Amino acid sequence: MFYFLSICVIFLIYHLFKILFYLLLLLMKSKYKIVFLGEQGVGKSTLISQFVYRCIEDKYQPTIGIDFLPKKIDVDGKEIKLQIWDTAGQEKFNSIISSYARDSFIAVIVYDVIRGKSFDSIDKCINELVKKYDREDKIKLLIVANKIDLVDESELEKYKLEGESKAKEFNAAFLTTSAKTYEGIKCMEDYFIKEVRLDLATYSETEESFNSEKEPKSRC
Repeated sequence: MFYFLSICVIFLIYHLFKILFYLLLLLMKSKYKIVFLGEQGVGKSTLISQFVYRCIEDKYQPTIGIDFLPKKIDVDGKEIKLQIWDTAGQEKFNSIISSYARDSFIAVIVYDVIRGKSFDSIDKCINELVKKYDREDKIKLLIVANKIDLVDESELEKYKLEGESKAKEFNAAFLTTSAKTYEGIKCMEDYFIKEVRLDLATYSETEESFNSEKEPKSRC
């Protein structure tokens, strides 16, 4: 009798664990955190405003510390909530910002194409992420060259090649944008959707693998 009761308890615990596992995965896969990093004045807040609201503020106001905006996107008929984190570019906030990068799905590193200093800061920014967190397959990187509306068409290719070369160094994706004119914002959204889709596909494979495991037979 005790043997059969033990089998029943194991069977119930197994299915309870399975339900909790699915609920946890569903919760994790319905929200994705995306953090925007980069020096002050490179256009992070304007990029985010264009992406979330498709508008920009008339007067520039630097972000103080951290700001947060939600954004819903559709991925193959599934509603996904993006948590967009805007960060201050001032150096005095670096210690705060690095802690907020934790658990990010994507880190977007923004620089101003006509400000060489902001481009040079990419290495430091990414190295800080790698040093503080295990980036391996956890935080995906997107490098964004912003303010291309300020560059002559004849020079744009040079800036693109420069950005693409930097992205290859860190196994990152690369895009050019103009937060002012909306150019490239749709490409940025498409990148987010693509990465979420790939992540959801990985989740589906995990779910199928979990379901295919041999379940203990009930003798109740």
